[in-house]
Amino acid sequence: MIANQIMFFLLSAMIIVFSILTVISRKILRAAIYLLFVLVSTSGLYFMLNYQFLAAVQLTVYAGGIVVLIIFSILLTSHISQRFEPAGLKKSMFSAIAALTGAILSIVTILDYKFEATAIAAKEVDMRLIGKSLLSVDYDGYVLPFEVISVLLLAAMVAAIAIAKKSGPAKTQSPTLKQE
Repeated sequence: MIANQIMFFLLSAMIIVFSILTVISRKILRAAIYLLFVLVSTSGLYFMLNYQFLAAVQLTVYAGGIVVLIIFSILLTSHISQRFEPAGLKKSMFSAIAALTGAILSIVTILDYKFEATAIAAKEVDMRLIGKSLLSVDYDGYVLPFEVISVLLLAAMVAAIAIAKKSGPAKTQSPTLKQE
């Protein structure tokens, strides 16, 4: 085995193991840390494929931004020691069925697609082209999807914090302020 194959199998194993640990962990902070390992390992795969820009975006936006935001939200809402209840048999069965269905659908879709080699040379990609694509509102532009996703993430985080604050720990009366 060559070094690239060893690295691929190592990163793939890390993604699989930490993805499973993210889902089955009963402690919320550990799940967030496991998610961080999954995202960093995914960026490692992008680096192996010579997609440096995508790997950098993966590291900065997801691993550096989203996971840190999730961890801050956990710490700010004082749920660091919260343990999730174990999933019942009914939830586990439906989750297994959904995961199996998704895996089968993905495999069938990949196997049915006719991958064809092309003789067309790859486009030369430079930073100027990437910048124009990111800032463009044309056909190949990414401004609208970026803005929609950012508003969606903001709404999700505000809603999560609002829900966490409503069901937060009960306030106790200070021992110095006793009622008579």
